[in-house]
This record gives sequence, C-alpha cells and structure tokens, in this order.
Amino acid sequence: MDILAAILTILGLCLFETVSSVDNAIINADILSKMSQKARKWFLLWGILFAVFVVRGVLPLLIMWVANPSLGVYEVFTATFSEDPAVAHAMEQSAPVLLIGGGVFLVFLFFHWLFLEPKNYGMWGEKFISSQGIWFFAVVSVLLSLIVWFAIQVHPIMAFGAVVGSTAFFITHGFKQNAELREKEMLEGSGNLSDLSKLMYLEVIDMTFSIDGVLGAFAFTLSVPLILIGNGLGAIVVRELTMKGIDEVKKYAYLKNGAMYSILFLGGIMVLDSFGFEIPSWFSPIITFIIVGYFYWKSLQKINGEKKKEK
Repeated sequence: MDILAAILTILGLCLFETVSSVDNAIINADILSKMSQKARKWFLLWGILFAVFVVRGVLPLLIMWVANPSLGVYEVFTATFSEDPAVAHAMEQSAPVLLIGGGVFLVFLFFHWLFLEPKNYGMWGEKFISSQGIWFFAVVSVLLSLIVWFAIQVHPIMAFGAVVGSTAFFITHGFKQNAELREKEMLEGSGNLSDLSKLMYLEVIDMTFSIDGVLGAFAFTLSVPLILIGNGLGAIVVRELTMKGIDEVKKYAYLKNGAMYSILFLGGIMVLDSFGFEIPSWFSPIITFIIVGYFYWKSLQKINGEKKKEK
C-alpha cells in the first residue's frame, strides 16, 4: 500500500468512526453534563486512552489474531509490512471468512436500523419500511440463507463465517439494548451511581457501541496499524465533540442516516470482497465520503429551511 492510499484509508476510517459514533457521543454528553468537572476531565484524558488503544487497537488485533491462529500477535500486527510469504499466505486464506462475517454483521445492522429504530427520515421509502418492522426478521433470515448457500459453493468455512457474523450481531444487539437501558437510568438519575461508576459504565457502553466501527474498518483495510490510527483519530474527534461541540452536532439531523447507509455499502463491499470480487482499496473511503457528504448537505438544507421559517 502506497502512502497516498494509506492516507486516504486513514481519513475514511476517521470519518466513518466519527459519524457512526454520533449517537453515542450525544448520550455521553448528556450524562457528563450532570457530572463534576473533574469527572469530565478524567473521561476526556483516560477515556481517550482506553477508547483508542484498548478498544480501537486491541479489539481489531484480537479479531485478526483469532482469524489467523497460526500467526503470533506481532506477526498479525505487522502483517501489512511483512515480506514473509507464510504471513501473506495466512492473511490471504483468512480474509474471506473475516470479511463475510463482518459484512453480514454490518448489513444486519443497517436493516435493523431501517426497519426497527427511530430515525429522521432522509430518503424516500424509509417511513414506509419503518412501519413494516415485523419484516426485519424475515428479510435478514432470507438474506443470510442466500449468502450461506453461495458461500458453501466456495468453501464451507466461509458459510460458517457468515453464520458467526449473524450470531455476533444478535449477541451484541442484546448488549446494546442493556446499555441503552443503563444510559436511560443515568440520564434520569434513577441509578444512584457515583461519578466513578458512571464513568466506568460510559467506557463499557463505548466499547459495546464501538464494535460497529471496528468491523466496518475491515472494509477499508485489514492492516491493524491503519485501523488503530484511523479509528483512534475518529475516537479523539468524537471525545472532543462530546466535551465541547455536541449541541452543534445535534443540529445535523441526518448524520446518523449517513453513517447507516455507509454501513450498508461497507457491509456489501466486504461480502463481495469475500467472494473474490476485485474492489479497489480507494473505493470504501470514497463511497463513505460521498454518502456522509450527501447527508451532511441534506442536514444543512434542513437547518437553513428552519432558519427561514423562523424569520
């Protein structure tokens, strides 16, 4: 990978991590507003270290290592820059399983948002689909069946990877629902938790919600160092927004839509890539910039329209 491709990948990862974490940042900001100044500073300093190095660094490294058990942790971390043919072969063999699992996870995540989650309607047909929420389970079940059927034709382990991706989605979805309940309790002040306990909860919640960004990162690259840098920068941006500019971010109503449609495209790219389709490395960051840029523009249009009404 040349330097320009690496920079484009890092920028794409940073943008994707930022927009996909907007909802969590807003909730964090609301909780932190009810805490002491000391607790806020702790969250900004130590929270960033934990979010960047533990969650955005260790988690993708762990996933890559599990997918490549024949390699050591150091070999997995430096695989992108290694000239060892054995390392390159191991990474090549494990890539389809990892990509199809992550792709299924992201596609399921998009359809869950589209069918079942509250949203600002930014595209034609979203309101109708939201009213047909019961069909979410039918859609993802049929989709998984099709993916598994075609994957079996290539290699049974790919089919297993797709099933693992769907299983990971439903497990993490359960954790997310529990995290959302805890967040609601903290916002309502009904949990009687100390500032320290709230900070611990925020870090656990952040780790739960960061899985989307970590898996989405594999659509950009399988290089752990680049994922660490790109997602880490995104996490720092989100922390800064949480502490200083979240009221401005709330005005952009369709940023979440941009994140979710990016997730759909990235999930599709990962699934296609797992089947051997040659997708250039620049495509994932470029499509992310285009989608997020469109919904950012759409948010600006709404803001300007509301200002005109007020006049």
